[in-house]
Amino acid sequence: MVAAPAAPHPAGGVMTHDLATLLTTLRHSRALASKQDIAEAAAILQPASPDAIRLGDDCAAIPDGDGYLLLASEGFQDSFVRAMPWFAGYCGVMVNVSDIAAMGGRPVAVVDALWSNTSEAATSMLTGLHEGARTYGVPVVGGHTNMRSTHNSLSVAILGRGRHLLTSFDACPGEVLITAIDLRGRWHDPHPFWDASSTLCGTEGAARLRDDLELLPCIAEDGLSRAAKDISMAGVLGTALMLAECSGIGMTITLDDIPRPDQAPMERWLSAFPSYGYLLTARPENADAIMARFHGRDIAASVIGRCNSTQRLDVTWAGERETFWDLAQTPFMGFAP
Repeated sequence: MVAAPAAPHPAGGVMTHDLATLLTTLRHSRALASKQDIAEAAAILQPASPDAIRLGDDCAAIPDGDGYLLLASEGFQDSFVRAMPWFAGYCGVMVNVSDIAAMGGRPVAVVDALWSNTSEAATSMLTGLHEGARTYGVPVVGGHTNMRSTHNSLSVAILGRGRHLLTSFDACPGEVLITAIDLRGRWHDPHPFWDASSTLCGTEGAARLRDDLELLPCIAEDGLSRAAKDISMAGVLGTALMLAECSGIGMTITLDDIPRPDQAPMERWLSAFPSYGYLLTARPENADAIMARFHGRDIAASVIGRCNSTQRLDVTWAGERETFWDLAQTPFMGFAP
């Protein structure tokens, strides 16, 4: 699905400390609205094959030999591309390899489609794309280029392969919800991007990023988890909501347990799109083993909630409890089983 543009977020200002007000703000955010728009596209674009993973996952998964071919794409709107053309190109690779990892796979190659009104703008986007491809070790093998357009925009598609899948459809009541986020980053003001990637473009940093991503397919192949999503523009709660809807379950999440950087207000952090951030569900007895793998690579990971059968996403914070979303009453993307 095409990524929505990131709305600028104030770097400073007063943030709410009231749970009900916080959840109302997040519930009516532009990022969540863009995820709800997916329902309209999905109603038209039904899966082409019953063998493919259903719409709503991070990638399409097509059975192939002893595993699956994984296909995904991301698009970036003009405002983001105009403001940060190099970073848009870099993100084209970064967010796609994250989708592949979230499915328990490994990337193979990417293609891009680029429109620009000047060769200078195209050069900046392509340089960022090239740097992202080099950093993550994923070749750019083709695409489409138009340098005589009236606008600047970019989309990037990726091919990957997985042996044992992590999906959005296999979270179960009784499991715990784990989040893993690389806190060794910085804000990309004024946008809500937590960037723990683009500053690590050297050889040593690139190797670290690739090895960090390798944790996800290894967790899948070792049978420690069957369900995961990467944290998208919808933030931690919006991503958890997508996972809950696709699996037909509910969740209770404790905000106090979500890892976050020092001095990051809760509202801003829950609206953040981290360059490395995942939600996974697991049986309680496997939680420590999963978190130990992330901790071993200095990635923050903790149990932040539990899965249940309510079809509600309930949130607690500092002793307060509120319902963020009731999927039984209001579908989100419309991908309930």
